[in-house]
Amino acid sequence: MIKQTKDGVILLVYVQPNAKRNSIEGVDRWKGRIKIKVSAPPVGGKANKELIKFLSKLLGKEVVILRGETSREKDLLIKGTTIEEVREKLGI
Repeated sequence: MIKQTKDGVILLVYVQPNAKRNSIEGVDRWKGRIKIKVSAPPVGGKANKELIKFLSKLLGKEVVILRGETSREKDLLIKGTTIEEVREKLGI
């Protein structure tokens, strides 16, 4: 779900597009991923852009998609941070 690397933290997420608002929905223990809802539709990369914008603002760090550009399951890199900082800001 969350792994520390030399570059920052890798976050495993499950994204649900077309939500009413952007929000962190908690942890999906079955998938081993953090559930995040975004308001943008999954068309032309809009949901990915919204996800990156939402998390960057929330965490105050640069966020990069490592894997899962076209999937709901994504691996994200949050640059220059620690697991504790990410957990605290996401409330998980």
